Amino acid sequence: MARGESTIPLKMLLFCFHGANTIIVSFLPLYLQFKGLTGTEIGWVMAIGPLVAIFSQPFWGYTSDKYQTVKKILMLCLIGLIISSLVFLQMDTLPLLLTFGATFFFFAAPIGALGDSLSQRRADQLGISFGSIRTWGSIGFATSSLTVGAILSNVGIQFIVWPYLVLAVAAFIVSTRLVDVKVETPPIQFKDIGLLVKKKPFVIFLVLITLITISHRANDSFIGIYIASLGGSEDLIGFAWFAGVASEAIVFATAGLWFRKFHPLIFIIGAGILYSIRWYFYAVFEDPMLIVALQFLHGLTFGVFYLTAFQYVTRIIPKMLQSTGHLVFVSTFFGISGIIGSLIGGVIMDNLGGSSLYLFMGILTTFGTLMMLIYHWLPFGKS
Repeated sequence: MARGESTIPLKMLLFCFHGANTIIVSFLPLYLQFKGLTGTEIGWVMAIGPLVAIFSQPFWGYTSDKYQTVKKILMLCLIGLIISSLVFLQMDTLPLLLTFGATFFFFAAPIGALGDSLSQRRADQLGISFGSIRTWGSIGFATSSLTVGAILSNVGIQFIVWPYLVLAVAAFIVSTRLVDVKVETPPIQFKDIGLLVKKKPFVIFLVLITLITISHRANDSFIGIYIASLGGSEDLIGFAWFAGVASEAIVFATAGLWFRKFHPLIFIIGAGILYSIRWYFYAVFEDPMLIVALQFLHGLTFGVFYLTAFQYVTRIIPKMLQSTGHLVFVSTFFGISGIIGSLIGGVIMDNLGGSSLYLFMGILTTFGTLMMLIYHWLPFGKS
């Protein structure tokens, strides 16, 4: 099978899914506001995603490893996502939104991680860069943030379900053309998951990245509010998202040029340092244009951090537990960190303001980066 034939469906899946996911990340809060929910109620609905992800991502990762297929699990999750989104996005009351939101995120949460897991396996099989495949997710996110935003500004936020369904159905159609990567290991049993817990470098690494990713997830939740508090418009907020994800796409696309030059932890530590600098600058700047201008650092922080951390996890976990390990990693990165970042960030934002929030994020990230440096100096951190 030619390289193009084996990677094009995967690239298109990432493009379509992340394009759809943009709608949830960027526009769902506005849609819920249109529905009449208060800010606190919107916060509860948005928090249900990372909470459900903590459980659903390892579950689907284990199922994928057990039956040795990523393709079929992706197709199943996409079917569940399409059906549940139709119901979820029609609900008006908080109890129903939370109930059907939990169902929606149960299917939606693992798709990105499973797509990344299959991308990593395909890249290793073909001897190409993981980033050359993963960049298409970033391109989809960036493209959707501009086009869907323009569409909804003209037709109204109440029609959010239609562009979402178009992209979700396109993702499912593309998923039928995926090709699984054969794994030369026996199917795992439930007891085998204990091997991950016993893998001390893996567990310690997850704890340390949480110290850094809490700030990343807090920024995801509050950068729009912070820019608005500084006088920025909704258009400026949309452009900030586009600029950040565009820089991320460039980092993923060029990963083959720089990725293997140093140990992954060197890049992770470097990204942590840049994260710290980025948050300190955000804390002191009072011009929203300066915040947007610094969004190019998103690629050099999240792009480098996620790409190299994903690769490092691949190196330190057994092959038969690849999908499970990847989804536990993503559950930590986006789930646990998302819940902590949203809750703590909200309290600081309400009581001390955005500048204090970003100062706290900078201090936490600096501490996490120093701990990661110590981890790298330890014998098992050199693996």
